[in-house]
Amino acid sequence: MRKEVKDTIIVELGEKLKEFPHFYLVNCEGLNAQKTSDFRRKCFKSDIKLVMVKNTLLQKALEKSDIDYSELYGSLKGNTAVMFCNTANAPAKLLKEYKKEGIPALKAAYAEEMTFVGADQLDALAAIKSKNEVIADIVALLQSPIKNVVSSLQSGANTIHGVLKTLGERPE
Repeated sequence: MRKEVKDTIIVELGEKLKEFPHFYLVNCEGLNAQKTSDFRRKCFKSDIKLVMVKNTLLQKALEKSDIDYSELYGSLKGNTAVMFCNTANAPAKLLKEYKKEGIPALKAAYAEEMTFVGADQLDALAAIKSKNEVIADIVALLQSPIKNVVSSLQSGANTIHGVLKTLGERPE
C-alpha cells in the first residue's frame, strides 16, 4: 500500500472518530463470508458503522486525535474491526447475541468518554443507558409525584362531595 493511500485512510478514520462519540474494537477472526455478511447487515439495521482496519493505521489515527486513547493500543493485535455508533450500548447488545459463538469478540471500547478493555466488559457496556432511555426515566420520575397529587385531589373531591351529600340528606 502506498503512503498516500495510508495517509488518506488515517484521515478518514480520524474523521470517523470525530463524527461518532462511541466505538468498539472487535475481533472478527474466524467469521466466514456468510456470517460476516449477516453481522454487517445487523450492524446496518442497528445504525452501527462497521469498518475493517489495519491496526497500525488505526493506532496512528488514534494518536492524532485530541483524546488520549493510549489504553486501547494494547488491544490492537490480530484482526480488528471498528464499530462506530452514536448510541453507547447498541454494539454491546449486538455482540451479546454472538456471545455464545465467541465471534466476533470484544477487544476494547470507548463509550461515554470512558475506556473499557477486555471481553469481560461486555455486560457493563450493555448496561449503559442511552440518552433517550435516561430522559424517559427522568420524565417517569417527574410524573410520578404529580399523578399521586392529582389522584389524591380527585379522591378527596369525591369524599367531600359524599360528606356534603350525606349532611344535606340528613333530617334535622
